[in-house]
Amino acid sequence: MYEHSSTHPADTTSPADRTAPKTRHPQSPFRRTVWRTALPAVAAAGISVAGFTGFAHGSDVGGAATGGHSATATELSHDSSARTVRAAGTGSVRQAAAADFPTWGTRWVVHATADAGSPAVGMINKTAPGQDRITADYQVDTGRKVCEGSSCSTFMAHLTGPVSGFLSVVAVDIPQDRLPGVPVQGGGGQPQPQPGGSREEMLNRAATWLTANNGTQVPYSQAQVWKDGYRQDCSGYVSMALGLPTPGTNTVGLATNRGITRPISVGELKPGDLLIDASGDNNTRHVVIFEKWNNDAHSSYTAYEQRGDHGTDHRTLAYGLPGGDAEFKPYRPVKFGD
Repeated sequence: MYEHSSTHPADTTSPADRTAPKTRHPQSPFRRTVWRTALPAVAAAGISVAGFTGFAHGSDVGGAATGGHSATATELSHDSSARTVRAAGTGSVRQAAAADFPTWGTRWVVHATADAGSPAVGMINKTAPGQDRITADYQVDTGRKVCEGSSCSTFMAHLTGPVSGFLSVVAVDIPQDRLPGVPVQGGGGQPQPQPGGSREEMLNRAATWLTANNGTQVPYSQAQVWKDGYRQDCSGYVSMALGLPTPGTNTVGLATNRGITRPISVGELKPGDLLIDASGDNNTRHVVIFEKWNNDAHSSYTAYEQRGDHGTDHRTLAYGLPGGDAEFKPYRPVKFGD
C-alpha cells in the first residue's frame, strides 16, 4: 500500500506511549480463587508476574513521564462479528511458561506489522475459543490502545507460531497488559536517537539503501525488514538514517516525539531535516529526508525516500511547498543540536 498516491510508501507502525495497566477480564469466583492461590506460589518461586516495562520496536515515542503524547484507543483487531467471549471459569489462567501462552475468544487477526491497520497475515482461534496457543519472541509497545471488554493493552506480540506476525496482547489469556518474560524490543523506555552524529553522516546512511540490494535499491515492504534490521517502509528507512532502534518508529512517532524531532519552518530546512505527513492512516502517512534546495526560488528540493512500487529513491520533490502537498510539515532531528 502507498501513502497519498502511487508515489508514496505506506507507513506501518504506531508511536508508543505508556498506558494504564491492562484491566483483567471479569473473573468468576473460580478464576479469582485460582489466582489467589496460584500467585503466591508463583511469587514464592521467584517468578515475576508483573509485566515488563520499557520499550520499543523502534517506535516507542514516549509516555507521560517522558513528555510523549497520550496513548489513543483504537478498535480491536479481530473479527467482532464472529467473536466468542470466554465464559466465566473457562480458559487457561496459569502463567504460561517461557514464551508460550494461551489465548481466548475466536478469530483474532494476526497482522503483518505491529500496527492494527496493517494487512492480515493469519488468524488465531479460527473455529473455537482458545484453540490456539501462541509463541512469541518479542513484543512491541505501539502506544495505540486496543480494548476488548474491560481488557486493554498497547502491546502487540511478535508471533513465531502457530502464525508468524503480530497479535494484540489483548487476545492472550493473561491478566497483564503485556507478555510476562518476553522482551520488549529495543527495551528500556523512550527511544532516543544516537547522541551526536552529523547531517552528513545521516545522509550517507540514507544513500546506502540506494545500492544495498546487490547494487540496486532496497525494495519497499511494510512487512519485511532489511539486513540491517530496519523495516523497509518510509519511516523504517528514516529511522535507519537517524540511527534509531530497530526496526524503526513510524511517521507519527517521527513527528510527535520531541526526543526525536522538533517542528521548524520550511525556510529553516537544512540537509537531513524531514518533511512529514503524519495525518490519516498507514495508507496516507509518509516521510522524506530533505537534502538540498534545487534553486534559489526554493520551488523544489532533492530528497531521499522509501516509496511503494520502487523502494529507495533520491529525487526532486515539492512536498510541503506552495503547489505541493500541503499536508507535509518540516521537522528537525534534535540529534543535530540546532
